[in-house]
Amino acid sequence: MNDGQKVEWKQIAESAEFKALCLHKRKVIIPATIFFMLYFLALPVLVAFCPDLMKHKVGYVNIAYLFALSQFFVAWLLAFLYVYESRKFDKQSQHIIEKFHSSLGAK
Repeated sequence: MNDGQKVEWKQIAESAEFKALCLHKRKVIIPATIFFMLYFLALPVLVAFCPDLMKHKVGYVNIAYLFALSQFFVAWLLAFLYVYESRKFDKQSQHIIEKFHSSLGAK
């Protein structure tokens, strides 16, 4: 893979491009995780502290069931958004790899 040359992982980890990739990933993953956890935990909290609101009927079902169902859609939406962003991660990663391989070839 690297034609017998030692891979300098420390050099890659200290590069500006790799740091930018890590920052980009954190800017996507941390807010998405916090949002999902808050949204997921909102159902039991609302059922516990606002039972009259959650018992309110909307058609044939109550708000609690609709909220629980919405969690599936929110999870899918977050998954699709992550896949969209992960394509950018992959492009950044590929750029870093190509840059590293070209610098190996120049030595």
